[in-house]
Amino acid sequence: MSVLVVSGTGTEIGKTVVTAAVAAAALAAGKSVAVLKPAQTGVGPHEPGDVAAVRRLAGEEVTGVEIARFPDPLAPNTAARRAGREPVRPAEIAEVASRLAEEHDLVLVEGAGGLLVRLDDEGATLADAAGLLGAPVLLVVQAGLGTLNTSQLSTEALRSRGLACAGLVIGSWPAEPDLAMRCNLADLPEVAGAPLLGSVPEHSGGLDGAAFRRLAPTWLAPRLHGNWTCEALLPAA
Repeated sequence: MSVLVVSGTGTEIGKTVVTAAVAAAALAAGKSVAVLKPAQTGVGPHEPGDVAAVRRLAGEEVTGVEIARFPDPLAPNTAARRAGREPVRPAEIAEVASRLAEEHDLVLVEGAGGLLVRLDDEGATLADAAGLLGAPVLLVVQAGLGTLNTSQLSTEALRSRGLACAGLVIGSWPAEPDLAMRCNLADLPEVAGAPLLGSVPEHSGGLDGAAFRRLAPTWLAPRLHGNWTCEALLPAA
């Protein structure tokens, strides 16, 4: 089963654009792709969410699935509680992702916020869903100051749960990076204990779909281009 969980070190750091870039690279390699958003928060019933953004950028060939949508821009458990609705739980995420994997070469599961954002009031997280799926986690990180700390915390959380980190991708790389950002290119893999697999230029989400699809494979390491077995996504032992 080729499922890749896309999480991050926080919110608004480029997870959706990175998900779209991985999807575009996989499509360019001739693979079929599905994107699963377990809990979409902060958008109304008829507003486009993250799945729509991925399909706009990567292509309409991407199958998009959203399990639940909650209007408040909050953590999924809080948003579900305020909406008076049942939360999305890890077993449901694993069930939907597994079903999609039967019909697609790659399933991308994009989380909300960071890795340990709560899905329900019992404390379940996206990490629990990844564990049920046996799926590696691609971690989207920031470029500048503070990213070494949050990246190391996130990868240590993965390892403590017996989860594999497929690698790191910088979600927004500026045209003129400062000294800290340039140094982080070398330091991130060391402190996180995971390879840096790419960086997405800032404002890439504003590109038209054709330009995005043409450029996306150049932002990512070959490992994220088309060999969609879980083992191939992981660094050699």
